[in-house]
Amino acid sequence: MTEKEAYVAFNLTENVGFATVDKLVQSAGSAVEAWQRWPKKISRTGGEVDWKREFELAKRHNVEILTPADEDYPAILANTPARPLALYVRGDVKALSKPSIAMVGTRRATSYGLNMADKLSYDLAKAGWSIVSGLALGIDAQSHKGALEASGITVGVLGSGLDCFYPEQNIPLAREIVANGGAVISEFAFGRNPDRETFPIRNHVVAGLSRGVIAVEASLKSGTLITTSIAADLGRTVMAVPGRADSRSSAGCLKLIREGAILVRDADDVLEAMSELFPNKVKSEEERGDLKAADPDQPPYTVEEALVMLHVDADGVSLEKIASLTGLGVLKVNSLAMTLRIKGFVRFLPGNRIALSRPVR
Repeated sequence: MTEKEAYVAFNLTENVGFATVDKLVQSAGSAVEAWQRWPKKISRTGGEVDWKREFELAKRHNVEILTPADEDYPAILANTPARPLALYVRGDVKALSKPSIAMVGTRRATSYGLNMADKLSYDLAKAGWSIVSGLALGIDAQSHKGALEASGITVGVLGSGLDCFYPEQNIPLAREIVANGGAVISEFAFGRNPDRETFPIRNHVVAGLSRGVIAVEASLKSGTLITTSIAADLGRTVMAVPGRADSRSSAGCLKLIREGAILVRDADDVLEAMSELFPNKVKSEEERGDLKAADPDQPPYTVEEALVMLHVDADGVSLEKIASLTGLGVLKVNSLAMTLRIKGFVRFLPGNRIALSRPVR
């Protein structure tokens, strides 16, 4: 057994996730030794774990399986908590390591939302970004299509096993993504059908693969807001497209903007927000002609946000303590903390605490 095979075996095992496997590997010294010591080798579907069959199925379906033991496992995902033990990839594995922006939104998109998704993804792909989305109907599908129209790279993340593709209407789109140098991926083993548990898990991969996430159109009760929340906790840049004030389809995006997400009107707004990560692809504000040149000494947060950040460390501090130290009041500190999380400076911890965000690598 190899390290790769051991990770795949753990991925097939019930009641085992990355946190457990990580501790086991650290204790045992290797994934293989950790697997040998693991007493409950029962698969998620019942019976013994048959990892050899998983590799046979991968070969049959022309799928490559990546694990943390593989060189091609995307570094940005490897440095996130709850990273997948295995990634099933159909297409070019190199596509997963390209600088990426995630675009997410409602399945019941309006014509406005579809037009914005198409234009943003097209322009961002032209600027050199890969577009990551969930291959769902609506905003997701249109985001993939816009990137393809620009001859760009796009990655679709499924909430099911690759052999249980959902939704079936997007199978031709998935084939086009692969044919044009992109990839369709899943962390779920063969035979896993989509359900209420798989889609939130899928959202972790969408956010984890990306340097920033754009909510194009979303209601207040939406998986899109789950993805942006995950992105904020990971220190990714959160952005949102504004819409009509009375539109349910835009209520989630407007909420994000009120809480500190970067307002996006066009690709230039995105490129400006991401300029520190991808500077060679960004137009300067003087070139855009709508703003004065940016001040390099401009602080990254307001005075009140700076007061909060003075007391935040990597281990976490309670909002009540920050309120006491700053004199700003708990409600005000809570609001500032939410804005700082959306901006990617802090992450929330249990017990109403915040800590410095993990760096994006």
